[in-house]
Amino acid sequence: MSACVQITVKGRVQGVYFRAYTQKQAIKLNLNGFVRNLPNGNVEIVACGDASALQSLVSWCHKGPLLAKVNEVIVTESAEIEVFAGFEIR
Repeated sequence: MSACVQITVKGRVQGVYFRAYTQKQAIKLNLNGFVRNLPNGNVEIVACGDASALQSLVSWCHKGPLLAKVNEVIVTESAEIEVFAGFEIR
């Protein structure tokens, strides 16, 4: 069953390759969507795919790449806002 989530990751998450590592994780989990930096220093992820794969991505977001320091992860279920072909960095 396919689902979509919007994830906001707060902390030291910009300038530490968070987007690149998120893309690698999402591709490995066969998820579609995007990741982008927000002006306020957070990272936003929109991901669609299998519910268990989404849960794996959310779990990974709590740690992130080695140099990241994640303070908070906010997950909101979402309707698919656009049709995604793959997982991109924006």
